[in-house]
Amino acid sequence: MSNMSVVSGVPTVVVPEFVRFKAACPDCHEQFELAASAIRLAVGASHRTTFYSFTCPRCDAAVRKPAGERIVELLSTGGVRTLRLHAGL
Repeated sequence: MSNMSVVSGVPTVVVPEFVRFKAACPDCHEQFELAASAIRLAVGASHRTTFYSFTCPRCDAAVRKPAGERIVELLSTGGVRTLRLHAGL
């Protein structure tokens, strides 16, 4: 069975609700798994403005980490909500 469907003529990946991402907190050093809904991805014009963020479930620290091309691909196809940042003109 394929995990692809077509919505309005555009192929779309159907992501299972149980997809989890491994993460770690730089403050308390705890390692854990997060659901896609617990992560936010921001894609900017450069590698400096592309990152993902989440709140540590152990210490409540706001965590922000850089996201390279592979991380962007994994998170976006895994159902993480993505914000596209645009440079001002």
